[in-house]
Amino acid sequence: MKISRRNVLLGASAAAALGPIAARADAPDVKIGVIYPLSGSSAQIGVDAQKAVETAADIINKNYDFALPLAKGEGLPGLGGAKVKLVFADHQADPQTGRAETERLITQEKVCAVVGTYQSAVAVTVSQTCERYQIPFLSADNSSPSLHRRGLKYFFRPAPHDEMFSKAMFDFFDDLRKKGQKIETLSLFHEDTIFGTDSSNAQLKLAKERGYKVVADIKYRANSPSLTAEVQQLKAADADVLMPSSYTTDAILLVKTMAELGYKAKNIVAQDAGFSEKALYDAVGDKLEGVISRGSFSLDLAAKRPMVGLINAMFKQRSGKDFNDYTSREFMGLIVIADAINRAKSTDGEKIREALVATDMPGDVTIMPWKRVKFDEHGQNQDADPVLLQYLGGKFVTIAPAQVAVAEAVWPMPTK
Repeated sequence: MKISRRNVLLGASAAAALGPIAARADAPDVKIGVIYPLSGSSAQIGVDAQKAVETAADIINKNYDFALPLAKGEGLPGLGGAKVKLVFADHQADPQTGRAETERLITQEKVCAVVGTYQSAVAVTVSQTCERYQIPFLSADNSSPSLHRRGLKYFFRPAPHDEMFSKAMFDFFDDLRKKGQKIETLSLFHEDTIFGTDSSNAQLKLAKERGYKVVADIKYRANSPSLTAEVQQLKAADADVLMPSSYTTDAILLVKTMAELGYKAKNIVAQDAGFSEKALYDAVGDKLEGVISRGSFSLDLAAKRPMVGLINAMFKQRSGKDFNDYTSREFMGLIVIADAINRAKSTDGEKIREALVATDMPGDVTIMPWKRVKFDEHGQNQDADPVLLQYLGGKFVTIAPAQVAVAEAVWPMPTK
């Protein structure tokens, strides 16, 4: 059969036109490890984290009209349109299980980066394992300040740490004092892992610097079956402000024990963790009207930035919940690491690390009230501005800082 030169040229043109499409279709998935507690007492945290990063992956892999990195268009354009594939691991809230699961993700699943972990104690071993294999670890939601001060090259945290959060609390106290409120004494109540210890150390330092008296500094065993003795000490101290640093099950036990022993705190300003979780308010919310918690996220931001409300609705469709301080940071954690992989145009750990170092993401293209995402020499974003939220009428409202507040704080807490 005779083939005309015209047909050959047409065939070549068609092949050329289809070439990029074929290349995109053949681009291998980019595997990112996601490690959270998916079983045990913190399992709900892990399930919520899973929904948060799945929401982020959906936005990256499909085409959405959001002013968010990688939302427009499908996949990672720097890697030929490759899709992000999430590989989940369960660390069971145990640091050694976290170490083993991270090694499995890297050596067997061949992930190019790891995101996690909720508990700061688990982040210690996960980040050390990633460092050993030269794989970037994106600390989405760990708040222990010591994590970024260990000299690790592959550790990056976009969100605030507890010194930054605690400073926001003390700035708030100072502002209330200027308005005539009496705030002189504090009670610190914290669990005995790195999260609670680092939080207490930060608050003790700030209290001394700002002229507040710590009348109780109570460390308790995480997941303790009883907090009776500790709550009796808090009741005896009767500070102007109770400042707990507790995960969800401990926070529920604390509030129940306070009610049993007839201790009503004048004010509670919490280091997030359990005090940002829906499970706490489902269990004992009737006893927490007016509680204040620090945070990274405010749904109030949706009024100024409609994208926030739309993305929250996508997450809520998956999870049945609004974004909170943790799930919002987990969502942004995946966006930040995927953005770096895309700019690196590579799944090589060192090239991704270099792209993370070069990150400079304006705050208005995130869902957070941050100035920007830009990492210092320790892998910490110093421009992640915290907020303070107060639980009023069954929901959280932003009360500080002044430039993002939508309501005045109710102080002291209602006495109902």
